[in-house]
Amino acid sequence: MADLRTAVIGAGYLGRFHAQKYATLPGVSLVGVVDVDSVAAGAVAREVGTEAFTDHRELLGRVDAVSVVAPTPLHHAISRDFLAAGCDVLIEKPMTTTLAQADELIEMAESRGLIIQVGHLERFNPAVIALRRAVSRPRFIEARRLSTFKPRAVGVSVILDLMIHDIDIVAALSGSTVRRVEAGGACVLTDRVDVAGAFLEMENGCVASLTASRLAPEDQREIRVYEKDAFVEVDFIHRKITVERNSGKAGEDGMPGTARDVNTFDQADALADEIAAFVHSVKNREAPEVTGVVGRQALAAAIAVAEKIEKGAGR
Repeated sequence: MADLRTAVIGAGYLGRFHAQKYATLPGVSLVGVVDVDSVAAGAVAREVGTEAFTDHRELLGRVDAVSVVAPTPLHHAISRDFLAAGCDVLIEKPMTTTLAQADELIEMAESRGLIIQVGHLERFNPAVIALRRAVSRPRFIEARRLSTFKPRAVGVSVILDLMIHDIDIVAALSGSTVRRVEAGGACVLTDRVDVAGAFLEMENGCVASLTASRLAPEDQREIRVYEKDAFVEVDFIHRKITVERNSGKAGEDGMPGTARDVNTFDQADALADEIAAFVHSVKNREAPEVTGVVGRQALAAAIAVAEKIEKGAGR
């Protein structure tokens, strides 16, 4: 079987890592790296041993699958061009800028039998995988995703940069979609929302409280899940998951006893796993873990959070 011909569109911080992963996968040929900045494209291309381009259209018809890692406002136009050329696409999150754009890409892919995978990287985090196995019917989810300030991320709000990860995790854990959103936030160092809190009510009754900030003195990423007779906590920074369940025996004080289990995780390469999963889906024509529809649902909730914050600021 011939190698799968791939390319990476965008040679920035994350695009470089995408290129590195494709370059090491067996059965995959990295045809090129694209960026309007010829210096950036050239540097990444030389590093991974491929060709540099400054216009993604030069690769139309020459590749089978691409990663779109350009700035978010360009996701729609670039992905549309490749889908129109019969190419499968992995689109970094957030999928697009608007829901109408996401709908167009999804319709194009479905009508052509093509694959869209959206880059919600946390789905491939071993801690999230273990969390999904440990949880069955969550009632309340609390997530905190705090980061130090990084100038490269100021092109989008903290909602689309950080909180959208936890929005997607909540949807995956609850197996449901968002019914109602309440939110508040503020612009502090940039002209976009830098810190935000949101309350999500899912269609199946699960509720979630999310906090995201890119102004923290240190990184903090935690999720706590409460369900009947169980509590599960994940500390992403220290790669630790704690599960407490009702032991069925009452203690001396009459309170329910619990059985506590703590496990840690080795360092993993979630991006390599994500790209390998995309290649597998493309080669086997299987639906990916994060389809275009799933990516759109996360985008819709993130937009709803942003709109609530905007309305609150206008009061």
